[in-house]
Parts: sequence; C-alpha cells; structure tokens
Amino acid sequence: MLKFLPAPLRGVISALILALSTLFWCWPLFTLALLKFLLPFTAAQRALRFGMHWIAESWISINSFWMDLAQDIEWDVQGLEALDKRHSWLVTSNHQSWVDILALQYQFNHRLPLLKFFLKQELIWVPVIGLCWWALEFPFMKRYSRQYLEKHPEKRGQDLATTRKACERYKTNPVAVFNFLEGTRFTPAKHDQQQSPYRHLLKPRAGGIAYVLDAMGEQLQQLVNVTLLYPQGIPTLWSLMCGKVRQVTMHVDILPIPREFVGRDYSNDEAYRSDFQAWINELWQQKDLQLDKLCTQYQQRQPA
Repeated sequence: MLKFLPAPLRGVISALILALSTLFWCWPLFTLALLKFLLPFTAAQRALRFGMHWIAESWISINSFWMDLAQDIEWDVQGLEALDKRHSWLVTSNHQSWVDILALQYQFNHRLPLLKFFLKQELIWVPVIGLCWWALEFPFMKRYSRQYLEKHPEKRGQDLATTRKACERYKTNPVAVFNFLEGTRFTPAKHDQQQSPYRHLLKPRAGGIAYVLDAMGEQLQQLVNVTLLYPQGIPTLWSLMCGKVRQVTMHVDILPIPREFVGRDYSNDEAYRSDFQAWINELWQQKDLQLDKLCTQYQQRQPA
C-alpha cells in the first residue's frame, strides 16, 4: 500500500506504527504482569501468561502488518509444516541483523509458542521494550570475560542459575526457547577476529542451549534449526522499515534432541561438554554448507 512513497517516508511511517503499537500494548502487558506478581497460584499464573503471550503475539502481528505495508518481500521458507503451539521447542538460528528477530517472528507467530530470546543484560534498559521483555520473562544474561571470572570466581555458573530460573517458569505454558548460538551478529571483522573455521558463520557458543537442556530438556519437543539468508545482502532495521528488503530465505530443519544430552551438567562434566560441543559444531558445519549452497544458487540466478 505504501510502496509508491519515497523510502525514507515509508521508514518514518513504519517506525511510527511500531512505536504506537508498542506504547498501546505495553500497558495491558504491564497490568497482567502486576497481577501475576500478586497472584502466585499455578492456575492464575498459567492463565495470565496465556494472556501476556496473546498480547505479545498481537504486537508481532502488527509488526508483520507494517512490514507488508512497506514492501513486497519474496519469502523462500521451507520446513514449517511440522511446527505447532501445543509443545515446547528449542530454537536456534544464525544471526546477521536485527531484522532476523522480526523475520523469525513473522514466520513463527501462531505457528510456535511465543519465542523467548536470551538477551544481553544491557538490553533491559531499552526504553519500554526492555520492560516488556522483562514482563514476558525473557532471560537476561550477563556475560563475564575469562579474566573477570578469574578475579571473581563466585560469578561462575550465574548464567546457568539464570537459565534454570527462567526455564522453571516456562513449565506452566508451552514455550519456544530461542538462542542465537553465535551470540552476536555476523560481521566480516568479527569473523576474522575469531578466525572462524566457517565461511558464513561465527563460532557457536554451546553453553546457552546446554543449560536449557539441563533445566527443561524433557519438556522440549525437538530442535528447530533455522538457516537465514538475505540474498541481496544483510539488511539493517532501518532498511526493512524503508521497504528495501526484497528477499528473505529461511530454511527450517526439525531435528531430534539427543536424549543423552538431556539433564546433564555442562559446567562440570568434561566428557559431556566435549560431546555436546562436537554435536553443535557438526550442526554449524552443515549450516555453513547449506548457506554456501544457497549463495551459489542465488548467484547463478543473477543475469549475466
């Protein structure tokens, strides 16, 4: 509908819809969050979480609306058929842009339970939306450097404690626990700094999802392994708002979670940690090959 407008104007309209929608939905969300705090009973907590998730899904639907309003995205999506909202899932993806989150929510909304992302602690201070993430019980993780942990060993295991606390709350309602295994967005500079063995990916960090499997592995249906690609180049959030994203490729593989990885102690079991990292590295190797294949296919489609 807005395609005839100049791109910057489309960006302003999209940003305005996003801001107004967030301000509209945050108040009923905060109200239910307060009720949840005041009514610590299982039945009440379950009902209130259902209502909070409905609010979040409504907010996501409006985001999908302005995305469609600003541009016609050619979606190449495969593998959604086996998903449902009745079960809990473990979800992961490669990470290239802030657009990733909106693209994932666009395709998974009403197909999976609400995605609960692992977020950096600093993001809780993002105006309004940070409080919304907190109210929705997104786990906020504070990462410490190896040097810091050597000086403050009492901080070791804090991520595990945070994950377990979050996952304990997820047992009353189905949830899709999401983790970007790379931990940060891909850039050539980060790739070179890491000396990553993968062509299109950063090195994966296995600890986050290992802690999830420790805390709630028996509850999780399967692993939803997403491979994201933007054939025209990695977009910014502003370029999405301006209607400049034309193609998004999303391939979804539903994989079993090895039962031998459920309920194990990643921090203290060296043999298990080695086996788990080998499993994650194999997943990442396959993802890198898939991205390589997809990139080659798109290059071959380009006119000479």
